[in-house]
Amino acid sequence: MSDWLISIEGTELGRHVAMSLALLAAFSHAVFGALQKGRYDPWLTRAAIDVNYSVMAAPFALFVVPWPEPHMWPIFAGMVVIHIGYKWFQAMAYDRGAYTVVYPVVRGTGPLVTVIAAGFVFSESYSSAQWIGVLALSGGIFGLAAFNLTRVNIDAPRLRAALGLALLTGLFVALYTTYDAYGIRATANPFTFLAWFFFLDGLTFPVLGVLRYRALVNPPALGGLMKRGFIGGLIAYISFGSVMMATRLDKVGEAAVLRETSTVFAAVIGWLVLKETVGWVRGLLMATIALGAVIVEFGG
Repeated sequence: MSDWLISIEGTELGRHVAMSLALLAAFSHAVFGALQKGRYDPWLTRAAIDVNYSVMAAPFALFVVPWPEPHMWPIFAGMVVIHIGYKWFQAMAYDRGAYTVVYPVVRGTGPLVTVIAAGFVFSESYSSAQWIGVLALSGGIFGLAAFNLTRVNIDAPRLRAALGLALLTGLFVALYTTYDAYGIRATANPFTFLAWFFFLDGLTFPVLGVLRYRALVNPPALGGLMKRGFIGGLIAYISFGSVMMATRLDKVGEAAVLRETSTVFAAVIGWLVLKETVGWVRGLLMATIALGAVIVEFGG
């Protein structure tokens, strides 16, 4: 599998596979985000997810994939630090604001900054039409956040804190997307990076989760929490693994933009599964997001 994937890097087939992987990441990330902002404390949920996907990745990292090259260890160290920052600020944002507001702000900031960063780091260039697509997608996502904002009741100081943390989290999304793309391209076998990414990334946040759990007056039962963590760990492999592989096969910026159609998938899931009302405003914003992604993918 790894030899085949390496052979299609930079080809037209690789472009199509990358597009499919990015869309798969978008759908799974919508599910992943809803899991973290659910019935449990977001810090505990994230810790449960991390410990599960670290344990699942350990045998593959240690015994299956080729051992990382020496130059990869500093890259892995930087990756761990960046992802701690991302998860820390995301949990803080979810603590303070409604998921329907925080999630779109995070996801709207990420692709815009990633496309700019990819231009500097990977010398990627985009046509005028593609830039219009990026602005349409990000604008639609921010519009969705603004519309949802009118439907929540949060005091002003808490709301400002939530939005500020959401923007900061979005910057970390762009940072880890760009950095992880660099990392997965720096090793000969992409599955080496993926296995060690999940193994190492899942080792740190559970420590914070244990401290948080002990500090709670009424901590939740571990059985349900770990069940959610196991499901979230499986989804994380699809969500994060797919987009990282997509960034190796094709442009980093395009993969980042397609992944952020997760906001559309989240709304559709809410409509079909949770029987939530979409309405014409949300429908129009979702169409704008989808149109922006199509323009970016085919406007080059």
